Amino acid sequence: MITKENLKHIMPYANAMALNQFCEPLNATLLKYDMLSPLRAAAFLAQIAHESGQLKYTQEIASGKAYEGRKDLGNTQPGDGVKFKGRGLIQITGRANYAAISKDLGVNFIDKPELLEGPLYAAESAGWFWKLKGLNALADIPNFEVITRRINGGLNGYAERLEYYKKAKEVVGIN
Repeated sequence: MITKENLKHIMPYANAMALNQFCEPLNATLLKYDMLSPLRAAAFLAQIAHESGQLKYTQEIASGKAYEGRKDLGNTQPGDGVKFKGRGLIQITGRANYAAISKDLGVNFIDKPELLEGPLYAAESAGWFWKLKGLNALADIPNFEVITRRINGGLNGYAERLEYYKKAKEVVGIN
């Protein structure tokens, strides 16, 4: 079980309200998506620390206009880029991904994409994405670089992610 103090150690700039709001949903996500092993938990928490700016952002800062017309994301209707911009602790992006997570979780994120911004679904969507991309197996090896590439598409912020990973490993008892 991850405590608010554990989260604060990993994400020292996360505010108290975010720590309070996200602690329970993150623990539920770790359980649901089989991330209770120290390596899996550490890798997941490190990645969400970076992706969310230490639990500050559950909605992409950019407008989403850059995703307009991106058929690879399923954005085929006018306005899809903005409507289905990145949301959640690991930014779920594009109509196709919103449709897939809607189906899998039984929640209509197509009509209410903002639901992915609240702590419960922001955390759970990150776990859903983690499972979809097969990241538990990579965490077990561990191959943090490939995890980063699958989440980010590259190595943006890799040094920062590694710092979060180091702190997360301390929290879960990995030297």
